[in-house]
Amino acid sequence: MYRTIQLSLQSRIQQILLDKYEVTLPHLAVEQPPNIALGELALPVAFELAKRLRKAPRAIATELAAELNRTLPNGVAAVEVAGAGYLNIKLDRAATVLRIAAGEHADLGGPGFRLIEHTSINPNKAAHIGHLRNAILGDTFARLLRPDAYKSGFQVGVQNYIDNTGVQVADVVVGLVHLEKKNLDSVRELLTELLETNTRIDFYCWDLYARVSQWYTEPGESAAELQARKQIRLDTLHALEHGEGETATIAELVSTEVLRRHLETMLRLGIEYDFLPRESEILSLHFWDAAKKLMLDKGVLYEETQGKNKGCLVMRRAGAEALEEGTTDEDAKVIVRSNGTVTYVGKDIAYHLWKFGLLPGKDFGYIPFFNYPDHPCWISTSGPSDPAAPTFGKADAIYNVIDARQNDPQTQVQEALRAMGFTDAASRYTHFSYAMVAMTTRTAVDLGYVVPEEDLAKPFVEVSGRKGLGVKADDLIDKLIEAAKSQVDTRNPEIPEADRLTIAKQIAVGALRFFMLRFTRNTIIAFDFQDALSFEGETGPYIQYAIVRAANIFRKSNTTPEAALAAVPALAGLPEILTSEEGTSLWETWLAASRLTAVLDQTIQSAEPAVLAKYAFTLAQQFNNFYHRHHILNETDETRRALLLATAAAAHRELIRALGYLGIEAPPIM
Repeated sequence: MYRTIQLSLQSRIQQILLDKYEVTLPHLAVEQPPNIALGELALPVAFELAKRLRKAPRAIATELAAELNRTLPNGVAAVEVAGAGYLNIKLDRAATVLRIAAGEHADLGGPGFRLIEHTSINPNKAAHIGHLRNAILGDTFARLLRPDAYKSGFQVGVQNYIDNTGVQVADVVVGLVHLEKKNLDSVRELLTELLETNTRIDFYCWDLYARVSQWYTEPGESAAELQARKQIRLDTLHALEHGEGETATIAELVSTEVLRRHLETMLRLGIEYDFLPRESEILSLHFWDAAKKLMLDKGVLYEETQGKNKGCLVMRRAGAEALEEGTTDEDAKVIVRSNGTVTYVGKDIAYHLWKFGLLPGKDFGYIPFFNYPDHPCWISTSGPSDPAAPTFGKADAIYNVIDARQNDPQTQVQEALRAMGFTDAASRYTHFSYAMVAMTTRTAVDLGYVVPEEDLAKPFVEVSGRKGLGVKADDLIDKLIEAAKSQVDTRNPEIPEADRLTIAKQIAVGALRFFMLRFTRNTIIAFDFQDALSFEGETGPYIQYAIVRAANIFRKSNTTPEAALAAVPALAGLPEILTSEEGTSLWETWLAASRLTAVLDQTIQSAEPAVLAKYAFTLAQQFNNFYHRHHILNETDETRRALLLATAAAAHRELIRALGYLGIEAPPIM
């Protein structure tokens, strides 16, 4: 509702600017006054116009206020000039409450296909705590963009890139073949044995990956032996990249089973995917060959004939200065090494040309891989597609949820698009970067992580999958559920065990997801088990508890939120109540609840889910303040009681919606 009035007001002001001053502004900023007594919206438009019109901001604001007050936009009670030239907008409280209660709000969405890539864990071991931030950020952003009952949204495809031919998978194959002396048949037997004993292959590979990483640099071995081991690694990687022989088949079997476990882990957090493009198909379907030809034809890629990159195919880096004639660009980005192997950036350029539908004649084959309750997840194949399969290489905009440490490769991919003339695609390419996740020292100890003595005084402990150090994502989820269930059991021993477990899972997932979302993306975070599960402070359980508290009011009042909101139009004296001193505190709750669509829009535009997380927490605080100030169940005045119930219902409705976009459920009790 807040955004509905905001958009109407902005449209009206733009028309006044055009008619009165022959001016068009591309953007009209809208702020919130520091005190609700000053109004609900504030516009600094007069300051933006002052230089252009050569007038004092306050004089411009006075003229604009006069125009607006002649015919007030729907929902606006008055427009006033404040300070040096702000336009303060006061809303018609009663009329706005009626519209909020009726569920009126601005829509969000538009045409075009948005492709979101997230998670992208190497399929060589179990997911760990550090992977969860990526997956939760990406899943939340997909929820914000998708169509739903609240908004039109955008057409969205969620994909999880699978590097099944990279060095990490090669290392696991080396471990199986050279440390454990297995062949293809014995690997198949291992997979069967693990399945029969309910042992997860991703957990098995977790330990194996750490062992083989140490084997490459094992102290006491001769330099010749270590060099031989390094060559084994390179030969294995070559076999994977070319899909050759038994080695490649072992990699395919193991990486596919690990991938299934990853999908199961993420599903525990409500995270789903539409498509799993694999690097093996990018190679076998010769995506790079098509991209290479395109880059050569457009002069973006060239062979270096001298210097350290002699014999390599390179491209100029983004922002590189012009070279003097005859000089060598030593800082050029290598795309194809002198031995003919393609770098990560080269394969990524081909992949992103495909995403935008710019790779002529190239597409994956698609076959079903994993079934969710309401849709299949497709995986790439070099063979024919399932006739029912969609296609995903048609994006109008892409969002890549990738660690901030990959800023340089991401920048080079964008630069390649620009250099080839695809400037529009490059402008619609968003690196949805994020900083690393660590653990607080106390959490590491609580979760069984062996912290070296010298690290105990540090504020956080870093995760290292290569060293086998860290907490598996499933273990963390299990421990969160266990801790939450202990609290649920204590508070609600009378409800059935199965229901208590379901509630514990909702609390645990809410705690984890909210902790990962409450910080801005490029803030390094140290996950703290106790803080995440707390019912106090800026946490998921705090917000969930506000919803449960509101639900208890309706249960004890023998009504529903829907009935409470439906009763608002019949309330007598609503304008007088809401403009009174006491009514202002109610109005503040309604106003906070009405801002959801505006916050969703801001979150999408900034690509910053922390904006929505902060809003959900602030609204929960607002509701709790309202709850403690007004004793709804003891209220004897019927009109006032009905308005209090409706106020609680408005907050309850929007809190559930806000948490839903964060991927968090509202439990019935806590």
